[in-house]
Amino acid sequence: MHPISIKSWPQAMAEAISIRTIVFVREQGVPKELELDEFDVGAQHALIYAESQCAGTARMVRLMNGKAQIGRMAVLSQYRKQGLGSQLLNTLVELGRLQGIAEFELHAQVSALGFYEKLGFNAQGEIYEEAGILHRNMILLLK
Repeated sequence: MHPISIKSWPQAMAEAISIRTIVFVREQGVPKELELDEFDVGAQHALIYAESQCAGTARMVRLMNGKAQIGRMAVLSQYRKQGLGSQLLNTLVELGRLQGIAEFELHAQVSALGFYEKLGFNAQGEIYEEAGILHRNMILLLK
């Protein structure tokens, strides 16, 4: 298990922007102007640390009616396939559960559908393009 900190945007901004720029903008070609949005300010940001550095990030945005959206999940390439993404996602789901969230949604890149399915998310609707990458919505309902 790696340490995870839950932070507000002002606390998380420097590390989260660095990770997201490397993963989304440089590796995946997402336009820089699409990477940051108005939801960052009100989100809760999870930052995971490995070898004394921030290795990954994700955010949870509270929606209406007991729902939340998890997104902007990114792990640096040298730390992938080590369970950090699962740990980030599970931490945000547990945080949301403690806050009364009963339903989580996310916009999964098609290449990551299997990862989210293993963690209990179910695909919903059609595949669509977002920021030049194919995505599909996924839902997790807590019992």
